[in-house]
Amino acid sequence: MNTIGIIVAMQEEKEAIKKLLKDIEVDEKYGLKFEKGKIENTNCILVESGVGKVNAARTTQVLISEYNVDKIINAGAAGAITNTLNIGDILIAQHVVQHDFDITAFGHKKGYISNVGDIIHCDKQLLNKFKTILKENESEYNIKIGIVASGDIFCTEEKMKNKINSKFDADVVDMECASIAQVAYLDEIPFISIRCISDIPNGENASTFDENLQLASERCAEIVKKYCLDNNK
Repeated sequence: MNTIGIIVAMQEEKEAIKKLLKDIEVDEKYGLKFEKGKIENTNCILVESGVGKVNAARTTQVLISEYNVDKIINAGAAGAITNTLNIGDILIAQHVVQHDFDITAFGHKKGYISNVGDIIHCDKQLLNKFKTILKENESEYNIKIGIVASGDIFCTEEKMKNKINSKFDADVVDMECASIAQVAYLDEIPFISIRCISDIPNGENASTFDENLQLASERCAEIVKKYCLDNNK
C-alpha cells in the first residue's frame, strides 16, 4: 500500500491532522519527529518542519530519503492575496512559485530557479483526484484551485500582497510550499498542497493569523481526511 507523507510547518497544523491518525508510531531523525500511522486505512507519515523554506526543504528530503514515501501533501495556513478568497476558504495548489527567488540580473524571470523553471506544477493525478473529491463534497466555505507563492517573509503589507498577486497571478502566500514542491520535483515524488486562508495582508494580519490558525488547521485536516477516505474506495 502507498504511503503518503504529510508536511506541516506549525504545531497547530500538526495536531489537527494527528487527531486523525490511528496506530501511531513515533520515529525521530535529525531532530525531526515523524509520526507514522493510518488515516482512514491510508498509510501516512506526519511531520512538522518548522517555518520557512529551508526548514521545509530539509524536512522534505529527510522524509523522502528515510521513509520512501510515494506522495507528499503539504497542508496549512496561508494568506489570501486575491479578493476571491476569504478567511476559512481552501486553496488546492495547481502550481507554485517562489516569489522571493530573484536572478533577474541574469536575464531570467522573477521566481525562475535553475534546473527547475519559474513555476512548479503539482501532480496532475493528485490534482484531478482532489477536484473530484471536492466536487463530491460541497461545503459551506469556498474551495478554489489556484497558485501558491512562497517566500521567506510573513507578508503583512498590502503593497507587497498586490505586487505578488500581479507578478505571479498568485492566490495565496505562505513560507514553505514551493520549497517542498521543489524538492519533490527534483526527487520525482508526486506533490500537492492544501492551504486554508488564515489572514489577508493588511498591516494588521499577524493577529488575524493567530486568531484563525486553529480554524485553518482543522479545515486542512478535513480535506486530508476526505482524500485518505477516497484513496481506499
